[in-house]
Amino acid sequence: MNLIRVSRPQINRRKFLQISGISSMGFLLGGCGTPIFEDVVGKLSEPLNQKVEKLIFQPQQLVTEFSASDIEPEALIINTFRSTPIIDPAEYRLIVDGEVNNPLSLSIAEIQALPLTSMIIRHVCVEGWAAIVQWGGISLREVVALAQPKANVQYAYFKSADGYYESWDIASALHPQTLLAYQKNGEPLPVENGAPLRLASPIKLGYKQSKWVTRITLASYLSPFKGYWEDQGYEWFAGL
Repeated sequence: MNLIRVSRPQINRRKFLQISGISSMGFLLGGCGTPIFEDVVGKLSEPLNQKVEKLIFQPQQLVTEFSASDIEPEALIINTFRSTPIIDPAEYRLIVDGEVNNPLSLSIAEIQALPLTSMIIRHVCVEGWAAIVQWGGISLREVVALAQPKANVQYAYFKSADGYYESWDIASALHPQTLLAYQKNGEPLPVENGAPLRLASPIKLGYKQSKWVTRITLASYLSPFKGYWEDQGYEWFAGL
């Protein structure tokens, strides 16, 4: 894929909401740090937002990437959910289960033996800031394929070591640029950024990109517990 040099715009909240279109209603009243108050607008508009965003989402269309000179090493802000979990890499396992024919329990060594994918993308937070970061890891669709999902699977649930939880539509999970990352800017992923394994993708807002992922569950239904922030009123699809 040819890299296209793109100059970094100054993304303020007004500009961010403009480029986000109809989905902006779902997170107008909050941020990816501490919620200001209950997002009533998001709860009312979410069914419409989901339908519209799924309609315009192109599951295989690649997002333009950046060059190495565009990387902003200090721009990625660390937002914490609870305390940073302590994970022993030697004991770590990524569990992939649910409606699959081949449940998985993968060690870090097994994960890193899979083909490495690297991308330089803009990480966008709902608070209005952004950072150009290089992520390296394995394509999530490679892991899903290994688990042999059943034909009716429509959603992927993510559980993290700190208790954080998320869910994605399966089309977004299978996007070519959705990674389970274990590298950041060419170096091993720091613990504070989600090591040993985190979600990274240019098609979702930051709060969808779970850190310290320990379990992926594939399912045919969307649970009432859709995600930590979504269950407090944030938009569920959260596409860019």
